Amino acid sequence: MIGNAQLISLSRQIALQRQMDVVANNMANINTTGFKAENLLFEEYIMPVARDQDFPTINQPLSYVQDWATMHDMSGGAMVQTGNELDVALNGDGFFAVQTGGGERWTKSGSFQISNSGTLVDLNGNPVLGEGGPIQFGPEESGIEIAADGSVSSSTGPKDRLRLVEFANVQDLTREGSNLYAGGTPVAATNTSAMQGFVERSNVSGVSEMAEMIRVTRSYESIASLTQKQDELRRSAIQRLGDANA
Repeated sequence: MIGNAQLISLSRQIALQRQMDVVANNMANINTTGFKAENLLFEEYIMPVARDQDFPTINQPLSYVQDWATMHDMSGGAMVQTGNELDVALNGDGFFAVQTGGGERWTKSGSFQISNSGTLVDLNGNPVLGEGGPIQFGPEESGIEIAADGSVSSSTGPKDRLRLVEFANVQDLTREGSNLYAGGTPVAATNTSAMQGFVERSNVSGVSEMAEMIRVTRSYESIASLTQKQDELRRSAIQRLGDANA
């Protein structure tokens, strides 16, 4: 039974370690434009494997801790006005579509720039997609304007419209590096409007994440102390049993 207690404690420590990784990632991206925080979901995992003649039944269920899913917190961040014509924030549930080496990806980060070849790209150099593909600008073009529906125009006239997409269930998306999401079934955005000259800040609350980090650390230390005491009990039991048989 002492061994079972240690295994249960270990399952909780593993879950807490994973939770600390998520909290640390949220904290690291507190100033990342368009970043959305993540939260872990836990569940009880029952495994009936403990056996002893003193148990009322053959198998005594053991309750372990399991982190079974990561949930995206898609609540909106603060909208900050920058005045930069290539900064775009999304008011609503939509995402920008960008082209990467691995295919189309989705992002909330609307800090764009124009590459040396005249392509509208994100901060990682990925082309931002319009309805007709990557959006191109000539060296003579100026006065870029982006309307609420994503329509892009310049001094030479209309260019294209940003491809804004929404998802029936955003939890189906998989987070990748560089503030990108993959997966899901995108549909044309109907509940999203673009705001030129604005960026959406991260929705991470520094105070809340710091409090969560402290809570997770203390929980981990408490379980580590309990595990040490269980180990001492087992060592003491083995020693007494050896003395009795001597």
